[in-house]
Amino acid sequence: MKHSAIFVATIAALAQSASAHYIFSKLVVNGEISNDWQYIRQTTRSENYMPTKFTSTFDNLTPNDNDFRCNLGSFTNAAKTEVAEVAAGDSIAMKLFYDASIAHPGPGQVYMSKAPSGNVQQYEGDGEWFKIWEKTICNENGDLTKDAWCTYGMSQFEFEIPANTPAGEYLVRAEHVGLHGAQANEAELFYSCAQIKVTGSGNGSPSLTYKIPGLYNDSMKLFNGLNLWTDSADAIESDILDTPIGDDVWMTGWFAEEDYMLHESSDQH
Repeated sequence: MKHSAIFVATIAALAQSASAHYIFSKLVVNGEISNDWQYIRQTTRSENYMPTKFTSTFDNLTPNDNDFRCNLGSFTNAAKTEVAEVAAGDSIAMKLFYDASIAHPGPGQVYMSKAPSGNVQQYEGDGEWFKIWEKTICNENGDLTKDAWCTYGMSQFEFEIPANTPAGEYLVRAEHVGLHGAQANEAELFYSCAQIKVTGSGNGSPSLTYKIPGLYNDSMKLFNGLNLWTDSADAIESDILDTPIGDDVWMTGWFAEEDYMLHESSDQH
């Protein structure tokens, strides 16, 4: 009976997933909320809030494709997307379309990538990415299918542009991973890229960077095999650590850089 109940709950969650989709469409700077797609590259999907998955895909897009950087067709809108000016050390936010809130269980993270040419409107995101923010499980004793996750119910991701970020133009990629279908290789990824110009005198250099695609693959249990209805919080946290989502974020300031290097050194002994 227990396994039957779990199966029914899992099927019900998958059936409801279409009504709980979302996408980041607004940038919040100095408390001012932008128009939809003013600073965020708009996808060309007919239903822009649909997720990206490894299997049972929408528009044939998977995390193994180049458009996983900023969403399907979004680079075709890059030139007409404005660039927001933000000072290093400032907090900004990326807000969901239609003032929606996140209704799936799973982690949220934010990555940045500097435009090598200095012009983010011409940058496809094929360079190096680094992580600046993440939220995973906040309450290990909570409901892992709902509000045990920090991001559950959020309408935006608010984060700081690291104070040591060098001046220049960047893509900022907010992403949420819905894990309700991960047991069937159907984790759902929701993401968009904002275009910003960072000002200031930062001279930091992240030591841990990634390529997109290549960030994730479906041999990682977090995306293919994890089951929120049967796995423990400890097991899920271990699965997170086996992916870039479990890596440290790039910290801000000289003291944080020093702490990060000490942490890395201690991990090697």
